[in-house]
Amino acid sequence: MKNKIFPTFLVFFFLSIFFIFFKGLQNSNIYTPNTNLEKNIPSFVAEIFDTDNDISSEEIFEKKNFYLMNIWASWCVPCREEHPFLMHLSDEKNIQIIGINYKDNNVKAKSFLTKLDNPYDLIISDKDGTLSIEWGAYGVPESFLIYNKKIIKKIIGPIDKNLFLEVKELIQ
Repeated sequence: MKNKIFPTFLVFFFLSIFFIFFKGLQNSNIYTPNTNLEKNIPSFVAEIFDTDNDISSEEIFEKKNFYLMNIWASWCVPCREEHPFLMHLSDEKNIQIIGINYKDNNVKAKSFLTKLDNPYDLIISDKDGTLSIEWGAYGVPESFLIYNKKIIKKIIGPIDKNLFLEVKELIQ
């Protein structure tokens, strides 16, 4: 009798473990954040890039205007890939592009903008990354489309052709 209980227990145990792992593999654990949202912009005071002057969010964002808040850095390879799309967006009359320079060296950031041109109407320094975290950024590049002081779209990663066209359509 004892000889039959132990093997039966082992079979039941391994089948239970197999069933638990099998069910776990079928559940998707991929987190995809909500990128279409109506969330108020965070209130902040930050240093203007390459100056000692501060500016507040109240001074930057006005109601009834479109803004693209773009978090970038000179060391970021995908930021170089999205830069031509930002340059094209800067030609649009009904949107202002605000840059947040993330954990970057001012000399290298200025060189980046000199070499590739500057699409930003205003650049804010974020030396320690706290401002980007307040915006809910996961990394660089990230962009936030803002209208009426609300974030209406969050773009994770570089802006590509499809996202460029989507932003253009939203601001029309």
